[in-house]
Amino acid sequence: MAERAKVAVLISGSGTNMAALLYASRAADCPYEIVLVAANDPEAKGLRLAEAEGVKTFALSHKGMKRAEHDAAMDAAIRASGAQWVALAGYMRILTTGFVAGWEGRMVNIHPSLLPKYTGLHTHERAIEAGDSHGGVSVHLVTAELDDGPILGQTPVAILPGDSADDLAARVLIAEHQLYSRCLAALVTRETSAEWLLEQVRERALALPESDETVSHGMACFGIVKGKKFAYFNGNHHGDGRKALLVKISGLDEQAMRIEQEADRYFRPAYFGDGWLGVRLDLGDTDWDAVAEWLSRSWRAVAPKKLAALMNAADAF
Repeated sequence: MAERAKVAVLISGSGTNMAALLYASRAADCPYEIVLVAANDPEAKGLRLAEAEGVKTFALSHKGMKRAEHDAAMDAAIRASGAQWVALAGYMRILTTGFVAGWEGRMVNIHPSLLPKYTGLHTHERAIEAGDSHGGVSVHLVTAELDDGPILGQTPVAILPGDSADDLAARVLIAEHQLYSRCLAALVTRETSAEWLLEQVRERALALPESDETVSHGMACFGIVKGKKFAYFNGNHHGDGRKALLVKISGLDEQAMRIEQEADRYFRPAYFGDGWLGVRLDLGDTDWDAVAEWLSRSWRAVAPKKLAALMNAADAF
């Protein structure tokens, strides 16, 4: 099994969702491990559980500290632990934009409602008062906007006649414990998932003018409609263990230079010749803006002059 992703969990209280993540991580096939449990309350009960389970802990009261200073201290502790991902599990602090930006795409939260419904507090009361048939739980990436990041998973939970907020909360908590670990596991492995990587390539390739997608040689292939191909997605197609984007380049000299500069990332794609370059997408640190640039450059290399001229004119504005 590949090395597990390292996760820090932030809590403020009992840490039941932290415990669910921790015990899920003890499964042999779980792709993540908890390397730190941190709290803004040194008395948080979840810290005691983490200590008993042999997980490193960090606690720093936010009282008397400016929000940015406290966030900076928490961030330093997380990074010192070696964590690559952050999971908020009942962390009752609104985070600064700087903290959120530092973990963009790598920090996840769980919220007890079917977002976008009922952001903030008192979600169960609000769902019952609205006459909803279901409450539920959402796991989402964290953005600067409260409870507003891209949703990674949801579980509806039926509201029964006569339910109090506490009744509903107890059942939603069961769903939370089931959903969070699955979403976290999917998140930390998606950067090496052929399906997810292809979707990222597809989104950027099809945004280019008059581009389409076909299948060629068993690979997803992107080209100008009724024209030449400018990119291929190799999802371990040749059994070489690589998931990569294949794009057009200027020729052998550029191909050799790129491979010499960064042999782990670039390679000469089999059967494609000197005018193509393989760009690894499965290393866990893909710069998707750079991928968009590769696709745009490759598109320009095959686009009819009139179409390329229109693209150049649009770029000038």
